[in-house]
Amino acid sequence: MNKFATVLVLASICLAGVSAQCPRIVTRAQWGARAASTAQLPIRPAPWVVMHHTAGAACTTDAACAQQMRNIQSFHMDGNGWADIGYNFLVGENGAAYEGRGWGRQGAHAPGYNDRSVGMGVIGTFTNAIPNAAARTAARNLITCGVSLGHIASNYWLIGHRQAVATACPGNAFFNEIRTWPRFNPNV
Repeated sequence: MNKFATVLVLASICLAGVSAQCPRIVTRAQWGARAASTAQLPIRPAPWVVMHHTAGAACTTDAACAQQMRNIQSFHMDGNGWADIGYNFLVGENGAAYEGRGWGRQGAHAPGYNDRSVGMGVIGTFTNAIPNAAARTAARNLITCGVSLGHIASNYWLIGHRQAVATACPGNAFFNEIRTWPRFNPNV
């Protein structure tokens, strides 16, 4: 086998390993995001992952989740006056991850952590019930994906939004769930 073929085979194996860890990611263009300009994340790879819920309706289909993403982006941009949707990624109960600001961009999701974290959340309200298995798996896989791609530090810490600021987010049920996830930091 020549050197080019060997390199091609090795690259394919590496990419297969990364994509196996990443959930299906719906791009901004695919969900119909408005144009926005946001700052680069100044601390990379991000040492923190901040988990949220959107405190609105959940979604279980691609169409419903895309509509929720557009609704949230409009609320954040028009209602809050932000440059874009506040989160880096959101996950639907259809098991897909939706690109918000994306990797390497500074979010507007958790004061004191925006310049050093990736803000992830699940679309819906999770005060009394946890997100379904598809959403939980996609969220955990998205974190693993971010580590594999070098966007999240391998020694990152996971926290719930309520640990950064006085809020009920990510909901009592979901917060109790993420407390069992790898790298959860109870001492912020």
